[in-house]
Amino acid sequence: MDGREVSLADVFAAHAPRLLAFALLLTDDHASAEDLVQEAFARLHGRTLDDPAAAAGYLRTTVLNLSRSRLRRLRTARRHERSPAATFPSAEESVLDRADQDEVLVALRSLSPRQRQAIVLRYWSDLPEPEIAREMGLSAGAVKSHTHRAMTTLRRLLEAER
Repeated sequence: MDGREVSLADVFAAHAPRLLAFALLLTDDHASAEDLVQEAFARLHGRTLDDPAAAAGYLRTTVLNLSRSRLRRLRTARRHERSPAATFPSAEESVLDRADQDEVLVALRSLSPRQRQAIVLRYWSDLPEPEIAREMGLSAGAVKSHTHRAMTTLRRLLEAER
């Protein structure tokens, strides 16, 4: 193995589990989340990063953008279906066994894709608003707006469950 392969293996070992959990929050199933993470690492392999510390941000942004593309494709496919798609429990629901986590995931899925992304980046990835804005390609004000609206919706949905 050359130094690049070892370096990529180190980056994979350090970031893959957290990226997979991140992707699970953005998608509907475990297989799709794994595909997103795999594709992000494949794209990283073809790039030269000046700063190895930038790999985590590059991978997170790539997973986020790939999930957006996936959602757009699914939305288009569903628009052209003649019968409604069957509803199956997501991988998140089977992995997370606590009822309160299940309620949060259900509520999270009801958010718009942008609101969900803003919430996941802010509260799960613990990123500051300027970094979220950069990753989502939005202004800081738009990130605040998406986050505020998402939190209002989540509060309403979770209070209705109780």
